[in-house]
Amino acid sequence: MAENTKIEWTDHTFNPWEGCQKVDPGCDHCYAETRNARYAGGQAINWGPGAPRRLTSAGNWKKPLAWNANHEAFFAEHGRRQRVFCASLADVFDNAVNTSWRIDLFGLILKTPHLDWLLLTKRIGNVNPMLDEMAHGNDPDLSLLDMMPLPNVWIGATVVNQEEADRDIPKLLAVPAKVRFLSMEPLLGPVNLEQACDLAEAQVCKGTWRDMADPIKCAAALRRGSVALLDWVIVGGESGPGSRPMHPDWARSLRDQCQDAGTDILFKQWGDWMPGEKDGDTVKLTFPIDGPHGPANPEFYDWPDGACAARVGKKAAGRLLDGRTWDEFPQT
Repeated sequence: MAENTKIEWTDHTFNPWEGCQKVDPGCDHCYAETRNARYAGGQAINWGPGAPRRLTSAGNWKKPLAWNANHEAFFAEHGRRQRVFCASLADVFDNAVNTSWRIDLFGLILKTPHLDWLLLTKRIGNVNPMLDEMAHGNDPDLSLLDMMPLPNVWIGATVVNQEEADRDIPKLLAVPAKVRFLSMEPLLGPVNLEQACDLAEAQVCKGTWRDMADPIKCAAALRRGSVALLDWVIVGGESGPGSRPMHPDWARSLRDQCQDAGTDILFKQWGDWMPGEKDGDTVKLTFPIDGPHGPANPEFYDWPDGACAARVGKKAAGRLLDGRTWDEFPQT
């Protein structure tokens, strides 16, 4: 599925700059911070309050232009547009990033109309104000927010628990975007999406937010519930050192909520912890047929309700949910 990245839901990753700051529990074991430290002699020099963000090279900034130029060949082979995950090692809407860098990034996005840009942020409340402060290059009186939704920009928010869902999903739905999506990875608790979406539904469907009076989505929400206002949900467990287990019912619940609403869902991975089936004191682990089987004596985790998980590693745990993969994508 992915051409230049191992991430299951995108074809390319592009980092206009590198560096960030932890802002929520999902950031506790940040892989990007660990990577930054590894390449900087042991200290994450671009991470944390006051740390400088590092602009990537001019050569790196040319890569999306090459992907865009190859759009006909890609479409002929795959039957769809290319997806670009922007800022896997940073955050486009980070307060510490120079505004001119963001302006240059959106200039690149406008120059690559055949790419779908996936802008995922942990700072969803910054999106509208930051877009509003950036003028379009050809018209200083026209802000980027006035231009939204751009046809090739998807806006996503990272949500890891119910508290973040209630706080950030209404903010996400307030952003004018071609596609609005959630990344719920690492999922750290059960989440009722309808509870969070209900907080926003009335305002959205009454058109009280700028550019949000979308009659098609509002009609869908009235038929299937407010979760239908979301276009796509990505769900996954945590991997890497210190990873925390994901209860299987948390993932199943989100799958069912999305199915009921007609919202596309992608189950990315279990992470390092694989759910097991208990039979008395014995735990049965069902590994994917085409994958490794993990350690002979894994570490186990038990929840109070009787569910359990074994730490077998990301590859062994796989990404099957109830016996199948869930690789749904919004149709654009």
